[in-house]
Amino acid sequence: MSSDEERGQPKLPGYNNEKAFDTGIGESNLDVYNDTYVHQDNGIFSKLRRFEAQMDAKLGIESEAIARKLPDEKRPVRWHEQLSMFAIWASGTMNTSCFATGFLGWEFGLSLKQSILIVIFASLLGGAATGFAATFGAVTGLRQISVSRYAFGWWPNKLIAALNTIVQIGWAAVACITGGLALTAVADGHISLVVGIVILAIVATLISFVGLRAILIYERYAWIIFFIIFMIFFGETGKYADNKTPTELKGADLSGTVLSLIAIIYGSSASWQTMASDYYVHYPANINRWKVFLMTTFGIAIPTSIGMLAGCVVASGMNNRPDWKDTYENQGLGFLIQEMLYPRGFAKFILTLLVLSGINVNVISIYSAAISCQQFARPFARVPRFIWIFLCFAVILGLAVGGRESLSTYLQNFLSLLGYWCTQYFVILFSEHVIFRKCSFANYDLEAWNDPKRLPVGIAAAVAFGIGIIAWVMGMVETWYVGPLGKLIGAYGGDIANEFTFMVTAVVFIPARYLELKFIGR
Repeated sequence: MSSDEERGQPKLPGYNNEKAFDTGIGESNLDVYNDTYVHQDNGIFSKLRRFEAQMDAKLGIESEAIARKLPDEKRPVRWHEQLSMFAIWASGTMNTSCFATGFLGWEFGLSLKQSILIVIFASLLGGAATGFAATFGAVTGLRQISVSRYAFGWWPNKLIAALNTIVQIGWAAVACITGGLALTAVADGHISLVVGIVILAIVATLISFVGLRAILIYERYAWIIFFIIFMIFFGETGKYADNKTPTELKGADLSGTVLSLIAIIYGSSASWQTMASDYYVHYPANINRWKVFLMTTFGIAIPTSIGMLAGCVVASGMNNRPDWKDTYENQGLGFLIQEMLYPRGFAKFILTLLVLSGINVNVISIYSAAISCQQFARPFARVPRFIWIFLCFAVILGLAVGGRESLSTYLQNFLSLLGYWCTQYFVILFSEHVIFRKCSFANYDLEAWNDPKRLPVGIAAAVAFGIGIIAWVMGMVETWYVGPLGKLIGAYGGDIANEFTFMVTAVVFIPARYLELKFIGR
């Protein structure tokens, strides 16, 4: 068996894994490149890979992003660098997209108190699911989509890679729309929303192009700006918050509306789990997993809650400020922010900074989407990461431009859908690790991460995932479709897709996995 097969590394044309490139965490140089790529054919992908390797040697753009990071390839991470476990998620979640999502409670007819409780609870629940997934990154040295091969198997995991790409592209599109609205307001309408979307997408793509090192440095500090901005939001708008008007919803109508909002908020936080370990592969394998879990969970839940609660407060304030409501409904979110802050010059400055919040989301979304594309199939892995980044950029532009006029509907539908399948992902990953691998990484053959013959077949996961889809279709509540179970709760329906999917997926996967291990053995 060759050394590449023994280590579970992808065998690329002319690529000697014994002299693997640094991934942007340590040093890399052109001499290593010349020693490594001894033989190449003249195909287009080989030429592009050579070009990518040259850029990696000079700029550290991470040309071998999907390869497993072995323990001896890592360096100690200083305590202040470990703060990135919190900061990267804080920068990615404390943004105008979360602010816009905070308006949904008011639009659904809930009171401010009810909206606040739902935001905090659902954000924490979704953040905990992502925190669990994040604990796999450092100890395995694998990206999240590679990690899930040990639960889903080689072939079913391709669906997870495809879904994760869709999730990240969708998130980036939402961020482009909200950031573009802010940029349009800054320019007093002289810059169209389409132009604003294009600008945001281009800047984020350039940062994602460089790789993990640039992302960690950028995201480590970006959140501070937005924390200050949202504190200003609370300070300037809090006095107008309507904390007295009760909801007019009663009984089943109220229960259904609460369930639907929980699904949206939970989906917002849980959707990060399919990319969580992407940002931990460079940490030492012996790092405290509880630290990883807690810093990730609260790094998502707290900043998400801050952004959404600001939206809840401002939305309730529209009950006391009809001029705010008129601006929001007729001119959009960006002009509302400009209207509610004072003085006007300061409001424009804040809006300019808020444009950057869309970049924060796009940076990590585009980066992980490109990695997922490379893991969809072996031929896809030959396509350089920077090519996938540019392709994702093009799709994001199309979605953002196409959905720019219906942000609220986009958020309601997209975020709910994220939560549904991410619940399935969590149940299968958690059950595999806790029940079948006894919470021990000694029970993982980490060298087999890229070998379909040594990974689980994935029959149990495929069956559970497929039946789980039926479950969430039955319980979902969307503007375009209400499932038969969701329809039973109140006049507007109540979204119970996550709860029903959780139960059905667990009931199917656990016995099916027992049978798979008994008769197939892996």
